[in-house]
Amino acid sequence: MNLKSLSIVFPFFNEEKRLKVSFERLKKTLKNLKSIDLEIILVNDGSRDASNALTKKFISSLSKSNKKKVKYISYKKNKGKGYALKMGVLKAKKKWVLTCDIDFSADPKSLLHWQKNNFIRSQKFCYFGSRRKYTKDVKYKLYRKILGDVFVAIKNILFNINILDTQCGFKLYPKKIARKIFKKITEYGYIHDIEISILLKKKSINVVELPLKWTHVSGSKLNILTDGAGMIFRLIILSLKY
Repeated sequence: MNLKSLSIVFPFFNEEKRLKVSFERLKKTLKNLKSIDLEIILVNDGSRDASNALTKKFISSLSKSNKKKVKYISYKKNKGKGYALKMGVLKAKKKWVLTCDIDFSADPKSLLHWQKNNFIRSQKFCYFGSRRKYTKDVKYKLYRKILGDVFVAIKNILFNINILDTQCGFKLYPKKIARKIFKKITEYGYIHDIEISILLKKKSINVVELPLKWTHVSGSKLNILTDGAGMIFRLIILSLKY
């Protein structure tokens, strides 16, 4: 199945140190995916640094045709990645919606590999990039793998979700499904991905995990101790809700 119509949502918060490189890669994305009716949605989740100014400068630097492909959402108060994704997805106009991290640890051109190998077969499914099911092209820090193993173990105890890598930010949804799911999410922090997976399961929507070339990019705001403990606490709260 060809992705002829695609919205890509990039959420970000205080990313001034990485945006210059990210925007150069975004220009390449516009070129690599020029055969697709493409929409880029940049969501500034209340950044307090120069991210807003850098984003406006980037958009103004684009050609007229590419400028039409880019939407920019910005608000003053930081509310979390889940909220930023929700705002972006609900603004998406194309038939498919891809969520992607602004650090380009996974590149949108991976979609071309998925298409070439006929991995995307139905608009009734969602497609998650997986760093756990396919490990050949994955590079990440050991401590992140350990944290991921602990997180997965707790997730499996609390929820019966048959998805190995819920936390990968590279996810492809048919727009109709994306809008239904993101309208309902209330978890806006690091575990919004778990709530998305729960809601998909409740609606009997299958998730297909697909191979993904993924590389750890330094500069993550995740604190292993404080955020890790907070994620476990929020998982417990989420288990009481569902």
